[in-house]
Amino acid sequence: MKQVLKLTLEDTKKMMDGAINKAIELGIDMDIAIVDDGGHLMLFTRMDNAKITSINVSIDKAFTAAAARKATLDYGKSVINHGPAFGIQTSHQGRFCVVGGGLPLFVDGQIVGGIGCSSGSSDQDIVVSQAGIDAILSVK
Repeated sequence: MKQVLKLTLEDTKKMMDGAINKAIELGIDMDIAIVDDGGHLMLFTRMDNAKITSINVSIDKAFTAAAARKATLDYGKSVINHGPAFGIQTSHQGRFCVVGGGLPLFVDGQIVGGIGCSSGSSDQDIVVSQAGIDAILSVK
């Protein structure tokens, strides 16, 4: 049998704090979602001026990163031009998101979850998501 690592609420709070602090540093209010290894929502924050239209986008980015086990921007590259994953963006009730801002969380080679941020540019969303990942990995 294989032992499986699981995110805890405390873990997600550390990730969220790291992401929020980076969003504040960048001056961008974000929608931030953190999911477990199965893509199920564990923690969500909508900063005061984050875009309402980005709520589901951030959740979908986190889901995609965990389910696909890769960054959403990288996953998106396999969708364009009828690539090997073309069509996936319309499956799972449209939950797959193939733009930047979703990152998977691996610990000791195991997928344990994902984080998705939305409201900034794709690059800003990635930076904020990475800050959340860095916050949890720095304490592990």
